[in-house]
Amino acid sequence: MFRLLGKFLRPYRGLIALVVVLQLVQSLASLYLPTLNAVIIDSGVAKGDYGVIWSYGAAMLGVAIVQICAQIGAAWCGARAAMSFGRDVRGAIFNKSLTFSSREVARFGAPSLITRNTNDVQQVQVLALLTATLIVSAPLTMIGGCYMALREDVGLSWLILVAILALGVLIGIFVTQVHPLFKTMQTRVDGINRVLREQISGLRVIRAFVREPTEGRRFNKANHELADTAISVGVRMMTMFPLVFLIINCSQVAVMWFGAGRIAGGDLQVGQLTAYIAYLVQILMSVMMATMMLMIGPRAAVSSERINEVLDAKISVVPPADPTELPALNDSSSPAVAFEEVAFRYPGAEKPVVHGLTFTARRGQVTGIIGSTGSGKTTLINLIPRLFDATEGTVRIDGVDVRDAEPLAMWARIGFVPQKPYLFSGTIASNLKMGKVDATEAEMWAALRVAQAADFVEKMPEQLDAPIAQGGTNVSGGQRQRLAIARALIRHPEIYVFDDAFSALDVATDAALRKALAAETHDAAVIIVAQRISTIRHADQIIVLDDGTIEAIGTHEQLLEASETYREIVESQFAAEEGVNHG
Repeated sequence: MFRLLGKFLRPYRGLIALVVVLQLVQSLASLYLPTLNAVIIDSGVAKGDYGVIWSYGAAMLGVAIVQICAQIGAAWCGARAAMSFGRDVRGAIFNKSLTFSSREVARFGAPSLITRNTNDVQQVQVLALLTATLIVSAPLTMIGGCYMALREDVGLSWLILVAILALGVLIGIFVTQVHPLFKTMQTRVDGINRVLREQISGLRVIRAFVREPTEGRRFNKANHELADTAISVGVRMMTMFPLVFLIINCSQVAVMWFGAGRIAGGDLQVGQLTAYIAYLVQILMSVMMATMMLMIGPRAAVSSERINEVLDAKISVVPPADPTELPALNDSSSPAVAFEEVAFRYPGAEKPVVHGLTFTARRGQVTGIIGSTGSGKTTLINLIPRLFDATEGTVRIDGVDVRDAEPLAMWARIGFVPQKPYLFSGTIASNLKMGKVDATEAEMWAALRVAQAADFVEKMPEQLDAPIAQGGTNVSGGQRQRLAIARALIRHPEIYVFDDAFSALDVATDAALRKALAAETHDAAVIIVAQRISTIRHADQIIVLDDGTIEAIGTHEQLLEASETYREIVESQFAAEEGVNHG
């Protein structure tokens, strides 16, 4: 926690120094007030000297004004430093998350990353705010209060020691109990975020399978677990506060009891006793303010550990220190993408998902990839834009190892449409401009026409300004795929990668899209992963994957002769089509 605070509060050390100075001023002012009050009682009220009352009363008013101004200034500076700290930590987590490969995202999980960037940062930010506005003054007031109290009367000093020890024991018990509960609470927050996110994203599936009651019980379970943990913490906190005030009040009663005897013996005056009680309250209130830090401290410590896990996470896909510049190749015979004995194994897996992959995809050619479910098609595709790094072998783009290429330059050459196309909240235009920031309306409409999306966009009242919900949930699966294809087309990349991007399209739209694509991508390398034979039947080369290896490469006609796996896929789809036709 201290490492996190030290790193991100360092730019605001000037503000923090000012907070310390202002807190020192207000602490000294608050400590001086009881002494002035004692003089008014003993020298003014007791003797009937109104001059002393007015003069020292005016001094008290001036000191109080200084205290208020210093406290307001400290609160403003502290709040500014704490809020800036929170902003910087959130930015650091977000920027670090953008560097994550799919492996790191899967390790943390989207709900946990969201919680760490919101709730966890908030816990540490609250700690920084309390430290700046309250906790800095607590030790100053406690030490100064002890000194001033001893100046008034040494004989009652043992009461301060007893009260502080009692509070210390109480706080120690509290911290021991709540620290594991705070750790559990953050995990519970992760859990409820995960359940809620899944239920909102999968609402259609839940309704389709009539799972509302089951999902409701699942959410209620996560909700009750979080509530029960919070209640356990709350019960301990609410128990502690009355006990703290009990100790403070008992201490005041004890001071009055023993102080009365000293007044009767002439060793203490009424004003001094009043000042002593005021200092005792200040000391114990300072301890209570430190208690507030100890309450938020354990939870903030847990949150800071979770934040540091993200910030310290080792990235599996590391940008090269000295990137190799990608050459400008216009020769259509040159391989745009080349796999050389490539293998990929997930961490801890018994065997690689894909292995021994060797092939080239050239400009001006269409490369189709097909295989049964789980054969490694998507894994192969993800190695091209370096969403994962190959564990063996080399993936090259224009002759350069993707691990040596500058990432932004490499991604600029690739138009990637993933298996599950994702649209961002905004408009159709804003989503298309993610492919090309300065795209004109004419370019957007041209991309939509090639992607066979212009017809349904034209029917929308707002057309290019039509709203898109997060994830594209307000459009159909086929429309979402076509908009994602248009987004890739608008940037005119040199390499097109379609990972089963036509699966939600009907056969007629699929055929029309492929025909339009052929004219648009004639000088680019096109790689298409497909489930339907019709989608890749006319490809220049078709790669057949079987259990993570390449079984055969060739054209449709060649594979019908040479590949048993390909023939089985063709026969099964042909039989299914016949069954549909006859049905």
